[in-house]
Amino acid sequence: MSILVVAEVSSGKLRKTTLNAVTFARNLAAKRGDTVAIAVLGSSVGDAAKEAAAYAPVHVVDSPALANYVAGTFAKAVADLANAVGATAVAGTSSTFTRDLLPRVAARLGAGMVSEVMAITPDGKFKRPMWAGNVIATVEVRTPKAVFTVRGTEFGPADPLGTPGSVTQANVSVTDDGKAKVVGFAPTVSTRPDLTEAKVVVSGGRGLKDKEGFRILEPLADLFGAAIGATRAVVDAGIVPNDLQVGQTGKVVAPNLYFAIALSGAIQHIAGMKGSKVIVAINKDGEAPIFSVADYGLVADAFKAVPELVEEIRRARS
Repeated sequence: MSILVVAEVSSGKLRKTTLNAVTFARNLAAKRGDTVAIAVLGSSVGDAAKEAAAYAPVHVVDSPALANYVAGTFAKAVADLANAVGATAVAGTSSTFTRDLLPRVAARLGAGMVSEVMAITPDGKFKRPMWAGNVIATVEVRTPKAVFTVRGTEFGPADPLGTPGSVTQANVSVTDDGKAKVVGFAPTVSTRPDLTEAKVVVSGGRGLKDKEGFRILEPLADLFGAAIGATRAVVDAGIVPNDLQVGQTGKVVAPNLYFAIALSGAIQHIAGMKGSKVIVAINKDGEAPIFSVADYGLVADAFKAVPELVEEIRRARS
């Protein structure tokens, strides 16, 4: 039996976040005596399949019908592939893609599902957060098959194998269920790293007021080659696009360095960044909850403190 990791593919390339799910799958396989394989789905995904083969044997489902993500079509393809290869578990790193896809796969497989897995216990159960991380539940899957989404911040990226795995074209029929179709796609184009892969993240909150105010983060982010993030309040106000949201209902990040600028630290936001190695908070409210998780805190007006911080860093580097 095998554990099937669903790869994320972007612009024909394997996304690094896939490797966190591979680590989870290897850990689970070691407990169960199973093997690990990676599913690569899409159209013209040969390059991504070769990348994935460095970490595990790969099953490829390549079809023009998978050129764009449509939930029903992808869910059927993944479920059919899992059945075809005899997978007892399907896993993926938690993201907007897997949160939409894998519950549908679980329904098709009649499988129990655990979302946001943080750890595997010695007796083979799973820990997952509840109530924005204030409660950690230990759960057990009793169905013959199981589906998991994995907290990427809790499982490091997998190391490559000594010898690459095989790449097999899966004998899976892909059909469009006709219930939905892609009418357009408008990607957010940025030269900054992806939030979930960045080593440094600079996030802003509602205290920055508007789009012009939010721009004070850019020089600081430029100094570190950082990604820019935001709270839900900022996204809801239309100041930045929603793919920059960090938090319980956004992206979960754990960079080496996290700047929390003019954000209060609502529990939903903290749930998405408290795994960061070092947290630096700047807020003019000394009672802001963000200071309870910060390693370094500065009680100051961000509009004054951030430009000063940028100048000091430039001076120190010169």
